[in-house]
Amino acid sequence: MNPTADTGPAPDQQPGTGLRIDAERNRDRILAAARRLYATEGLGVSMAAVAREAGVGKATLSRRFPTPEDLINAVFADRMDAYSTAVEAALADPDPWHGFTSYVHTVCAMQAADRGFADVLTMTFPAAKALEERRAEAYHGFLELITRAKKTGHLREDFTDRDMPILLMANAGVINAAGDAAPDAWQRLVAHMLRSYATPGAPLPPMPDAPAPTALYRAMVRITRPTNDRSTLAR
Repeated sequence: MNPTADTGPAPDQQPGTGLRIDAERNRDRILAAARRLYATEGLGVSMAAVAREAGVGKATLSRRFPTPEDLINAVFADRMDAYSTAVEAALADPDPWHGFTSYVHTVCAMQAADRGFADVLTMTFPAAKALEERRAEAYHGFLELITRAKKTGHLREDFTDRDMPILLMANAGVINAAGDAAPDAWQRLVAHMLRSYATPGAPLPPMPDAPAPTALYRAMVRITRPTNDRSTLAR
C-alpha cells in the first residue's frame, strides 16, 4: 500500500527525524489495542475492529501495518521471544526430563495467559517472517530436548515432535471453551498428557485438582452462548 494514500498531506516520516511523535503514539495505540483484542477474542478480530479500539482511522492502521500478518508479527514478537527462550531454559536444565516437562507446562501456560498467542502457536503465518523464524528456532531446540529426554529413559520412545502441536491444539480448545468459568482446567489436561508421554515410574509433577462441578457446568453452558454473553455467564 502506498503510504501517501491516506487523506491529508502530512506523511508519517520527516527527513532526518524518523517517525513523528504522533505517528509513534498511533503505533503504540494500535499495538496496545490489538493486544487487548487478540488476548480476549483471538486472532479472528478484524483490522477494522483494531482501528476502532485504537481510535485511529483505517488508513492510519494500514500505513503502519499493511496486512494482518504484519500486525500479528509486531504484537507477538516479544511472546515469540519468550517462547524461544523457554526452549533454551529447558535445554539448560541439568535434568533433561525435568526440562522437558517444565517446557511443556511453560508453553501451555503461555497459551492460557493470552488467547491470541494460543492461536499463534497452532497456526502458521508465512508472511510474518520474524515470527516464523523464532518459531523455527524453538522447534529445532525442541527436537534436541526430545532426544535428551528420551536418553533419560523417562520419555516414551514413541513420542514425536508432532505430539506437541496436538497438545497445543487440545490445550487451546480447553482454554477457549473453559474461559473464565474454569480458568485452570488446562492444567489438568497438561498433567494427564505428561503422564501419557512418560514411561512407567518417571517422576512427574503433582496432578492438579479437577475443576469443581459447578465450574465445569458453567464452562459447558458458556460454549452455547454468544461471545458477548460469556463474560456475564462466567461471573
